[in-house]
Amino acid sequence: MTLIQQINFLDLDIFERGEAHEAFRLLRRESPVHWNEGNDELKGFWSLLKYSDILYVSSHPMLFSSAKGISGPGLRDPENNPNAINQPGGISIITMDPPRHVKMRRLVNKGFTPRAVNAMEPRIREIARTLVDRVADRTECDFVLEIASQLPLAVICGLMGIPQPDWPLMFELTNQVLGAADPEYQAAVMPADQRGTVTASTRTGLDGRLKMTAYFAEMLKERRANGLQDDLVSVLLESEVDGERLDEHDILAFCFLLVLAGNETTRNAISGGLLALCEHPAERARLQADMPGLIDSAVDEILRWTSPLHHMSRRATEDTAIRGQEIRKGDAVLMWYPSANRDEEVFPDPYRFDVSRSPNDHLAFGHHEHFCLGAGFAKKEIRVMFEELFARYPNIQLAGQPARLRSNFINGIKRMPVRLR
Repeated sequence: MTLIQQINFLDLDIFERGEAHEAFRLLRRESPVHWNEGNDELKGFWSLLKYSDILYVSSHPMLFSSAKGISGPGLRDPENNPNAINQPGGISIITMDPPRHVKMRRLVNKGFTPRAVNAMEPRIREIARTLVDRVADRTECDFVLEIASQLPLAVICGLMGIPQPDWPLMFELTNQVLGAADPEYQAAVMPADQRGTVTASTRTGLDGRLKMTAYFAEMLKERRANGLQDDLVSVLLESEVDGERLDEHDILAFCFLLVLAGNETTRNAISGGLLALCEHPAERARLQADMPGLIDSAVDEILRWTSPLHHMSRRATEDTAIRGQEIRKGDAVLMWYPSANRDEEVFPDPYRFDVSRSPNDHLAFGHHEHFCLGAGFAKKEIRVMFEELFARYPNIQLAGQPARLRSNFINGIKRMPVRLR
């Protein structure tokens, strides 16, 4: 069996050990449109490794649909998969195709415009300062749990009007849904002898989703009884698409997506960003010597380097081809963003971490219709966090090995001990 034939992205060990880039580099060179065999539980799928191919699929939503689910690899059809992102609680905008996707997205667009993001900067900075101050009397802390995860969580929960005492619950349920394949999160739901299987993953994710959906159902009931507020949940309650109010399922799916997307990926970019800066001390020194001049390009390089989302999936709606490789109707194609963001044809010296890299047209936020709605907030939060972190702890260093999430969907770090001074 050749090295290429041995590559299997259903093997979560590759991602937990941080070895995926070795496989991505080989496939970009030898098999850029690569068939990954399935197993008894999961279907096979096509892996797309090149930047241009991912742009092509992203730009043709009628040929490559999101409606069958955006997470893979090669998952069962949504109707047979209770943990698919559009089951239960309605169909999320992330699993919609145009034109409805565009109409639904417009409902909350005003809350994510550059003006809205800039207006929130003082609040974001206040939260970041509170977080770094909170550990000031200590020499070490867990950067993920105590700092990186808390800023995006506070921002999205604040925008949605979720009471602060419930923020830890949102954090816990986000981990459970997006980390469902990780035995650590399965342990909260299932007995030890039932963990580590596809069934355990499905049940863990579904349990988290049901709990979060039930939470938002109560929140909607409270808003209807006691009046709307100045938050995104209230915006959804009074919104219309084509002259019709959103139904309960659509609103619940929207809330579910906002919480997950609003806190998980940004926390991993911040955590992965600090890891990258610690591992590249010369680039860190450059950034710290000229924060005003380099912070914006550094944020984009952190996003390119970390690529917080491993992939998104699409389904071919008809027979087609990519790079001459025949793709059948119904086949799943997975767009591997970390690979695209290291594509040698697009990024000179792509395995060099460069805080001044320009241009830097990374795909960490996706592309086209499904370009991340919260990209502006994510970049602002990353920028503010590193400004405040390095102002307070200029010599912060790793104090141990990071623990990576066992997932081929989320490129996450669960824990990362740091020495503050």
